[in-house]
Amino acid sequence: MDAGKEKFRDSSSADSTGHGNTHIEFYDPSKESIWTRLGLNFESFKRAPGVTGDRLVAGDLSEAQIEQIKRDTPMLQAKMKKRHLTMIAVGGSIGTGLFVGSGAALKTGGPAGILIGWIIIGVMLINAIGEMSILYPVSGGFYTLAHRFLDPGFAFAMGWNYFLQWAVVLPLEITVAGTTVNYWTDKVPIAVWITVFWVVIMIVCLFGTLGYAEEEFWSSCLKLLIVVMFVFIGIVCICGGGPTGGQYDHYIGGTYWQNPGAFSNGFQGVCSVFVTAAFSFSGTELVGLAASETPDPRSTVPGAVKGTFWRITIIYITSLTIIGLLIPWTDERLLGGTSAAASPFVIALDNGKIPGLNHLVNVTICISVLSIGLSCVYAGSRTLTALAETGYAPSFFTYIDKSSRPLYSVIAVLVFAPIGYVNVVAAGDTVFLWLQAISGLSTLVTWGSICLCHIRFRRAWKVQGHSTEELPFKALGGAWGSWLGLTLVVLVMIAQFYVALFPVGGVANGGERAQSFFEAYLAAPIVLAFWIGGYLWKRTTPWRAHEIDLDTGRKSWLTVEEMRRYREERKASPLYIRVYRMLFTN
Repeated sequence: MDAGKEKFRDSSSADSTGHGNTHIEFYDPSKESIWTRLGLNFESFKRAPGVTGDRLVAGDLSEAQIEQIKRDTPMLQAKMKKRHLTMIAVGGSIGTGLFVGSGAALKTGGPAGILIGWIIIGVMLINAIGEMSILYPVSGGFYTLAHRFLDPGFAFAMGWNYFLQWAVVLPLEITVAGTTVNYWTDKVPIAVWITVFWVVIMIVCLFGTLGYAEEEFWSSCLKLLIVVMFVFIGIVCICGGGPTGGQYDHYIGGTYWQNPGAFSNGFQGVCSVFVTAAFSFSGTELVGLAASETPDPRSTVPGAVKGTFWRITIIYITSLTIIGLLIPWTDERLLGGTSAAASPFVIALDNGKIPGLNHLVNVTICISVLSIGLSCVYAGSRTLTALAETGYAPSFFTYIDKSSRPLYSVIAVLVFAPIGYVNVVAAGDTVFLWLQAISGLSTLVTWGSICLCHIRFRRAWKVQGHSTEELPFKALGGAWGSWLGLTLVVLVMIAQFYVALFPVGGVANGGERAQSFFEAYLAAPIVLAFWIGGYLWKRTTPWRAHEIDLDTGRKSWLTVEEMRRYREERKASPLYIRVYRMLFTN
């Protein structure tokens, strides 16, 4: 066999209809050089044979055989390890929303308002995505699942909405990274920093999935360390243990909850916090996308999903509680909300006269926004590729190179980065308000779609004669948990509609009211327009439960009896192991 043929592996299969064995050749990336797999030579940019439309190399195959091949040969290589997926879930979405956006939310909603907003949004993050991703670790994640379980037209709207969400967030994050540097110096024009961070992101993208995963692992470790450190320092300061001469050299307790108060704008202020909270949680659903690039989703995804719960309780709620106790919502430095100087983390450390740590937090903020920028490229490119595979985007976006990069899809997301340069002109602020309006509600639409997918999946699972005991991982609360999440999404959308019509502080005239409404609610009509467009294009209707495909891409085929034996064996484990599994794994 020549060198070219050695890069393929043979396999044979037979279907239940009696077709004879047919030999199929699969592309084996492990036969490539280390430089090709890492994406560091020209060979790596060539199209990987056999991973898209030309996947089937030879043979007259039955439908059953083709589906078996699709299950066994995922489009993207499984490069992520368990530690990568765990840290993506635990720290991947910690960024601008928590470190910077929480300051503006504190100003608008007050200390009690931000806790209510973040807790309600956090409840939506149930582990329905984990249940489906473990059973179906398919390329495109929840977009592909929506295409299968709901309606291709609705999936088209959700997929393009999700792509736009990340494509628009990329220039926003790059600009915030640039303004973060202004905390130390304003001598260098913001355009220079935007260019620097854009180039850094492109360099990391050269390493594909592995580059993203490694960057997320180490940046998440740093972010978690800083947040935990801040919580301990904050507790000491609240109790009066701060340095002499600072604002926290005496006991303050809940002083700022009493004066100026727990709420800054009442019910209206609480409603205005929801979108900021949702933005801070965006990226949590990346576990569903990453499942297809993980060797063993069954063992890695449950721990990553359960890590979401610990992030909500320990990282977000605890740190926001500390912030609300340390900083009054009347602090004028919270007004900006767009730079590191407006970060409540930095403000609290400055107030306490704690030297050095404010700079460390600022470095972390800079790294965090770069991390989210890379998440933009990862999530946007994978979704665009999945859209192309299902015929809802140009076919050239299905191009996957030998380093497992969806090359054209990655480029498509990266070209949005130069929008950040509008920040250097007078109209930049206006442009950025509209970009934020596009991405504002997108996260809520995505989570609502995931909940709806899970509800329809569970219904089809039951109608087609399956038992929930067959599932390798069951979402907390089952379908009822997804109904709760979907209900909360609808309620938050209604609350945001109210705030869009009647914004905090009011408006002077009808023209300003219209602008205020679309700045807060623009994502909703965009999704609706995509949905209508998808229907007019393909004329699809929602799947009925008995029509839903539950077999293609399915990884677990264990029977009820086999799953019962598996769970009985696990029950025989020592108590401490069972407790650990319950909290952190499956």
